[in-house]
Amino acid sequence: MQSQSTLSILALLLWLLAACKTETIPSAHIPAKPPASSSTSKLAPSAPIVPQVSPISPSTSQLKTTDWSQLKVWEQDMLLPAWTAFLQSCNALNKQLLWRETCKKASMIKQPTDNTIKHFFKHHFIPHQVLNLDGSAEGLITGYYEPLLKGSRTPSQQYRYPLYAQPDELLVIELADVYPELKNLQLRGRLEGRKVVPYYTRAEIENEPTSLKGRELLWVNDQVELFFLQIQGSGRIMLENGEILRVGYADQNGHPYQSIGKLLVQRGELPLENASMQGIKQWGQQNPDKLTKLLHQNSRYIFFRELPNNLSGPIGALGVPLTAGRSLAVDSRAIPQGAPVFLSTTWPNSNKPLNRLMVAQDAGSAIKGGVRADFFWGFGPEAASQAGKMKQKGKMWVLLPKNYSSQLQAKK
Repeated sequence: MQSQSTLSILALLLWLLAACKTETIPSAHIPAKPPASSSTSKLAPSAPIVPQVSPISPSTSQLKTTDWSQLKVWEQDMLLPAWTAFLQSCNALNKQLLWRETCKKASMIKQPTDNTIKHFFKHHFIPHQVLNLDGSAEGLITGYYEPLLKGSRTPSQQYRYPLYAQPDELLVIELADVYPELKNLQLRGRLEGRKVVPYYTRAEIENEPTSLKGRELLWVNDQVELFFLQIQGSGRIMLENGEILRVGYADQNGHPYQSIGKLLVQRGELPLENASMQGIKQWGQQNPDKLTKLLHQNSRYIFFRELPNNLSGPIGALGVPLTAGRSLAVDSRAIPQGAPVFLSTTWPNSNKPLNRLMVAQDAGSAIKGGVRADFFWGFGPEAASQAGKMKQKGKMWVLLPKNYSSQLQAKK
């Protein structure tokens, strides 16, 4: 009996490892794990967000120690917005020994200016250029945003596409205690008799939704907008009475993400230059009979939770609210969550330089690699436009406290 259970887990592990491949476009962003109490009521706002972040030891081979002379243009940036975002990070980072003292000193600056912020970073931090595993210094920078959808608490002919809360039967299996080398991976599945099997795919959920009956949070009026809400990972829903609710990522079904834009390009149905969010939406309007089948090609499915409305932004992987234009989703194996990151890229769909001090506060299933990031543009039509167009080349430097940097050097 024990050997059969072990084989079931190993079979699911092999399936997961086969599914975990690097993507090149953004997928759902993964905030801190929801408090356990948030699943007890699927309609009530969840409990206050509690940052849940563990110390991250980035790969030393992907961080090259440098000096401030290599970041001359960073002083041309307006630093106060990034400083505010960094202080948000400290709400989580002050629980880590390597950050605690630095965050304490940052909190003591009561009236920060660009000059005092520059002095603080130069005095307490060391810049490290981020590299890819092959040693290259340039990578892909994409964008994401917080969308607004129209919805209802009750289903109708107009509002017929449900947002589901995390299902009770969804299993999340941690294998780190048995396989320490798999500490960054989790298994997701469900029980079928006495076997652990993969959870339902997007197509299975939407074609046979009985397994999720009673887990509906809300219903929205647009199938494509709901699909992109799942890719963004969080958003807002405007009810018929004008009330606006916030929803955020709760969990996912464990299946690999498949880019539908890439599929349309491969099939010759969309030119590469139009493979943006806006281009895909337009294709869907022109091909309604093909739309559902296309969306089902992405087997990954996101479950949501309702968030408090008083948050300043959606919650990222660090467990703190994101800041429009200053928060980045990164690969935490290369860049520690919460760290300031100087980003050198260009504005969406242009060659105009975009040099900005950002803060690593989020992660995403498609954000894999050293020089790879997703730029959070915020909320509203302009943010949606910029995020949909952004697919730029860029370079990054992560700023780490001096004591953190000394620990990295000791590992080399």
